[in-house]
Amino acid sequence: MANPAEIINKVIEQTAKAVEEQVDAQLSKLNEMDDDDLERLKERRLEALKKAQKQKQEWLSKGHGEYREIASERDFFGEVKESKNVVCHFYRNSTFSCKILDKHLAILAKKHVETKFIKLNAEKAPFLSERLRIKVIPTLALLLDGKTKDYVVGFTDLGNTDEFSTEMLEWRLGCADVINYSGNLMEPPTGTQKPGSKFTKVEKKSIRGRGYDSDSEDD
Repeated sequence: MANPAEIINKVIEQTAKAVEEQVDAQLSKLNEMDDDDLERLKERRLEALKKAQKQKQEWLSKGHGEYREIASERDFFGEVKESKNVVCHFYRNSTFSCKILDKHLAILAKKHVETKFIKLNAEKAPFLSERLRIKVIPTLALLLDGKTKDYVVGFTDLGNTDEFSTEMLEWRLGCADVINYSGNLMEPPTGTQKPGSKFTKVEKKSIRGRGYDSDSEDD
């Protein structure tokens, strides 16, 4: 029977050889390119960069790149109509949990320029809150192409703790495809969950009264 160490070494050698062959193939392909090929490649990359920069400027012109408060329900419809990806925080001034979310959303707004991050005082938007079935404060409404795709209700999906990280919220928004998330969607970020905390699926809550519930015991 082969020694386990020998098997491991053999696998490493085979992997290294495969990587080396791939690199050699790429180098050979580059060497075979003439000046015209390289110039066309350079032009395509430059065009892609220009396109990406133009897209970013378009997002910024629509209010992306910063976390902003909107004044009314009417403003909400205008903001959502002009952007593909929108995260709207329905908040209340007296709810401490909303201030925690504000901090994280301000960071993510700068990082994910492809998405618009806004906030709206739920008490000033009764029609919209009922239409979107906003019952618990804070709630994040996650919208794609003008339609509400998902909700983050309180901190249930963030480990049931006020001490969740920005990365945890980023992961949750990535699960809804409302931001371009580069991490592993199958697993939440490590080191952000308190012992005994659980991640549960968001349940849509219906309006049964005019008041709002809060997930924070501080209220």
